[in-house]
This record gives sequence, C-alpha cells and structure tokens, in this order.
Amino acid sequence: MKRVIFNQKGGVGKSSIAVNLAAIAASHGKRTLLIDIDPQCNSSRYLLGEAVNDTVPTLGAYFEQVLSFSMFAQAPSHYVHPTPFENLSVIVAHPELGDLLSKLESRNKIYKLRDLLRELSKEYEEIYVDTPPAYNFFSQSALIAADSCLIPFDCDDFSRQALYSLMNNIKEIKADHNADLHIEGIVVNQFQPRALLPQRMVDQLKQEGLPVFDNKLSSSIRIRESHERNLPMIHLDRSHKLSQEYLALYSELKAA
Repeated sequence: MKRVIFNQKGGVGKSSIAVNLAAIAASHGKRTLLIDIDPQCNSSRYLLGEAVNDTVPTLGAYFEQVLSFSMFAQAPSHYVHPTPFENLSVIVAHPELGDLLSKLESRNKIYKLRDLLRELSKEYEEIYVDTPPAYNFFSQSALIAADSCLIPFDCDDFSRQALYSLMNNIKEIKADHNADLHIEGIVVNQFQPRALLPQRMVDQLKQEGLPVFDNKLSSSIRIRESHERNLPMIHLDRSHKLSQEYLALYSELKAA
C-alpha cells in the first residue's frame, strides 16, 4: 500500500501523521518506508534528528539523476536509509528539492516518483509519502504514484474552504493520471471534543458525504516533545491518549 499524506494548507499535521502512522505500521511488523518529498524536511528530521544533515543520498539526488539521463542509474534501494526503529526505513528530503522543482516541471518528469515507488513496493509492505503544503510538482508526483490519499484536517473555516479545492485537485489527478487513486479518508487533527465548533464542523462534513475517519487526533503538547526528541508517539509514550488515538486510526485504516 502506497499512501500519500497531503493537504495544500500548511500547519495541519501532515508530517506528524505520516511519521506516526509509519512508525505504527513498522511496530506491527510491516516492512515500512517513509518518503519525505517536502523541501522543509520535517519528516526526515522527525525520524533522524540532526543526523539527517549527514544522511546521503537524498531524494534530491534521485531527481538529479533523473535530470542527468545517467546510463549508470542507481537502484532505488540506494536512496533508502535505516532509522533507529525496527522495520522502518526512510528516504530523506533535502532543501535542494525546491531548486529542482522548476527543472523537473519543464522536463515533464512527473511520473518518475511513480517509477521509484513501483520498484520499492516490491520490498516494502507499506509506503507513506509526506508532501509539501502546496499543489505543485512534488505533491502531484506523489498523488500519481500512490494508491490512496489521507487528508489531514484542522477544524476551522479556512481549512474547510481549502478542503473542497484540495479534493477537486485529487479528482483531477485521478481522472488524468492515476485511475486507481482514491481518497482513503479525512484525518481530523488537533480535535477538541469539548468545543462546539469542531464537532459541528465534523458533523457537517459527514452530512456532505465526505469520508471522515471516526478516530480523531487530539491536540496535545506531547506531540511537540515527540518532535524534539525524534521519537514517534508510540516510542515516546505508548500509553498516552494521543498514542492510543494514532493506534486506533491505524486500526481503522487496516479495517477499511
């Protein structure tokens, strides 16, 4: 299964969701790969900490190879690195991805990530792709390469308005490039169950027939500690409420 975590709005928890679901999959014994295609490198740093600065080759090197038409191309596994967590590997991002974007667009390399994932899916049971907060070459490449898309969602009106545009973009990718792509569901993040607005907004999305997951992720300061210590929640504190919510969300994904 190749899952993309995508929302063109920033600050909705894409990297946290990608890393924590990947960590849970790995903890269940699944051979799991996280691919960070965001020049901000948040997922890469979440898993590897400062070691990410010395981790080469990066995904940027893969795309540079794509642009160079090298006759001696490296195997996809060349770009994969271990993490401190059993069964979990990563392809790290690099800020140079931002510089490569226009070159890749102009040379129409939109299907090259799909080629990479097809090969890697022979080795990994679950692949998670963290995308930039923009509908650009990299996020489009990821959607073309994926089986499904998870949409992180914060319960505010700006997020809701952006959601409709986002879903139309995904439908366009499905129609033009990837007929097998489907929206697996909307992940409600930083949910406050005692507040009226978030619950009302979730109810409205469900009434509209949108695929909102039953299991939601609470707002917690603990996720910041998780980032700072480079430990996914289940490795930081498995008994914490947010860890249990992630585990429940993963179970809901597997049951679908």
